[in-house]
Amino acid sequence: MIRVLLVDDEALTLELHRTFLERLDGFTVVGECSGARAALTAIIDQPPAVGIDLVLLDMTMPDGTGLDVLRHLRARAADVDVIAVTAVRDADVVRQVVALGVDQYLVKPFTFATFRERMEQYREYHRRAQDAAGQTTQADIDALLGARHPIASVALPKGLSSETLALVTAAVRERALSSSEAADALGLARVSARRYLEHLVDAGRIERAPRYGRPGRPETEYRWLT
Repeated sequence: MIRVLLVDDEALTLELHRTFLERLDGFTVVGECSGARAALTAIIDQPPAVGIDLVLLDMTMPDGTGLDVLRHLRARAADVDVIAVTAVRDADVVRQVVALGVDQYLVKPFTFATFRERMEQYREYHRRAQDAAGQTTQADIDALLGARHPIASVALPKGLSSETLALVTAAVRERALSSSEAADALGLARVSARRYLEHLVDAGRIERAPRYGRPGRPETEYRWLT
């Protein structure tokens, strides 16, 4: 279970993010803070046995900025991942945040579908990071780095949406699917489902494989690459 600390100075935003996380598997909220100082105390003073894995961090708070929190965490070598969740769009702030090693930068306001997509992407990265041990291969490293960044961060082909891509991604991660099965499960046209699946193939996240056992030509199924 990924233990999450929510940091935002608006009570309604904290409630919204908590509600969003409660709808996702694999996450649990272990604390909420409304300021920078409280966030630092919660992260640094937390006993390792009940430590924090991920911080959803606002950038603007009355007693400090998200950048201040990040700088202090990196100076203390705190072993915690951070996703910036903020309305700040200033390019200079984004560059500084990225340089300080945030896993993602999520701009408010956003839909639940977008939030789910980013959290599922982080969950996959966290799983791979936890599984990695000893000497790794180049493929292991590439997979770990690739899992850290959302597929939708790459420009999508015309006609594809990041929200639907997240749904298709979640479906094919659960089990191998043909394009017709994906279409039926998600309420899409078969042609549309195939376009999303082929995009994931091109992105190196899934593979095609023939499915035998039925009369006639073998059907193509799509499998998540672990």
